[in-house]
Parts: sequence; structure tokens; C-alpha cells
Amino acid sequence: MSKRIFYKYNPETDNFERFYPTMKERLVSVSKICLGALIIAALFVIIFNYIVATPNEKNLRAENKRLKSQYSVMSSRLENMVEVIDKMEERDDNFYRVMMQLDPMSDAQRFSGYDYENRYSQLSKLSDSRLVEELSNRMNLLEKRIYSQLLSFDQLEEALTNQQDRLAHVPSVIPINIADYTMSSGYGYRVDPIYGSSKFHEGLDFAASQGTDVFATGDGKVVVAGRQAGYGNCIDIEHGYNYLTRYAHLSQILVKPGEEVKRGQLIGKVGSTGKSTGPHLHYEVRYKNIPQNPVNYYFMDLTPEEYYEMIQIAENAGHVMD
Repeated sequence: MSKRIFYKYNPETDNFERFYPTMKERLVSVSKICLGALIIAALFVIIFNYIVATPNEKNLRAENKRLKSQYSVMSSRLENMVEVIDKMEERDDNFYRVMMQLDPMSDAQRFSGYDYENRYSQLSKLSDSRLVEELSNRMNLLEKRIYSQLLSFDQLEEALTNQQDRLAHVPSVIPINIADYTMSSGYGYRVDPIYGSSKFHEGLDFAASQGTDVFATGDGKVVVAGRQAGYGNCIDIEHGYNYLTRYAHLSQILVKPGEEVKRGQLIGKVGSTGKSTGPHLHYEVRYKNIPQNPVNYYFMDLTPEEYYEMIQIAENAGHVMD
């Protein structure tokens, strides 16, 4: 192969004269050519990929946008389903399993193998493929929780079959018609209306008109029906299975000690006897003589919406009347 010959124009002689470039000059010249070629290639890539997209590329971009929109809708629907299962689990733990005296399902049973607290924390940083994977993981979690809840319901069904008598005796309705009262005070620490000190309120106060009907909340036997210190006219009903309910500050008592009563039976009238600041019913549920939060025993009488509304009202009500 013949050696390449280089010429350079000389303005002084107005001729092209032969010259011999150094190795450095040759490398610089080759580098400039390569750099120019790379710049041109990059421009072509930009033009064809972002300006002059092929029909296939346009279709892929439209499809990607549509999939992201569908993901957003599916994610929103999944969140709604999670809220539903949250309420089912709360109802299961706070009422059904309490009533059947079964231990609540543990988080290990419900969320085995899942990081429940942080499962959404990195969602906004994920690529499209990771978004699909994350949605799949969330759906798997929901399936696990639904399956666990079905197992819990199976256990409850078996317990219910074997404990029909307990179901009839456990207090599980509101002692006053829902249209006849206003929730005055919830369960927990409240300020005493007479002494002004903080005191644990062992039941719920239902503010109602004088003479409003009061009903037994479960089958049982009347063990107290008369005046009690602080409670005024008071009725205590033993329901068996370690449950007792108390109805205080009554204006009238319509049952006698030793009398057997049924759930929903009229037993007294609202009043303001004893340590009371106005007509109301003070109602308690006790298990093994330990006060329980009565709102956990109303599922037989309320729709889920009414139940959760009562929980919110009971938690925020602070006007203790006794």
C-alpha cells in the first residue's frame, strides 16, 4: 500500500506544497473527524427518536400512557378494597371474637411475609416494571388478608354452632332506641361534672328525655333492681358467661331481682336519680367484673356505618352526666 502524501496551500507562492505532518498532528486530525461523526450520529438519533418517531414508537408511547392510567385506576380500587378488609378485621377482632371469647388474630397471621407499614413508601420512585410488581405484591397481600379473614369466620362459625346459648346471653344491642338518645359521654377517662377531677368513666352516657324506654341488651337474670349509691335507681343483669350489664339513674324500674329477662325486653325508664346532672342512662358492660367498652357490643343492632359513627361520637363525647 502506497504511503499517503499530504499537501498544504502556501499563500506566498500561491501553490500547494508537499509537507510532512507529525504524529501529533495526525492524531488531532483523526480525532476531529471522529468527534464530528459522533455529533452527527447523535443528532440523527435525537431527530429520529424524539422528533421523527416511527409509527411503532408512537403506538408504544400511547400504550405506555394508557397503561399508566389503568394502573392508577386499579391502584385506587385496590385502596378501596383494603379499606373494606380493614373494617372487616376491626369488626372481627372487636366484636365477633370478643363475643365468642376467641383470641384476636395476630398481625403475624394476617400479614405473614409482608412489610405492611412500608409497602407504599417507594411507589413514586419505581419504574414501570416495578409498578406492576408492586401492584401484584399489594394484591397478594390483600388475598392473604382475605384468606386469613375467611379462616377466622370459619372459626367463628364453628364456635357459634357450639355456643348458641352464649350468643343469646352476651349483651350485643343498644339499651335505648337509636332515635331516642344523644351520646353524652364515652368510655375512658373524663372530667367528673360535680367534683371536677379526672375519673375513669366505666360506661357510656345516653342523654335522653325523662321516661325514655330502656331495654335489656341480652338474656339474663336481674340481680339488682333498686337504689344504689351514686347510681340512683339501678338494674344489674347477670347474663352468664361472666357478663354483667348495668343500667343506672333510672326514673322507673320495671323488673324485680331474680326475674329472668330476654334481649330487647323493657326493663326501666330513663331518669336522673343518684349522682346525675340531667336525664340520661348510664350503661356498663362488665366481663369478669372488669368494665368493657360498650361500643364493642353493638354489632347486632347497628349497620357498619352506624357502628363506626358511634365509635367516633363515643371517643369525642366528653360531657359526663354522672
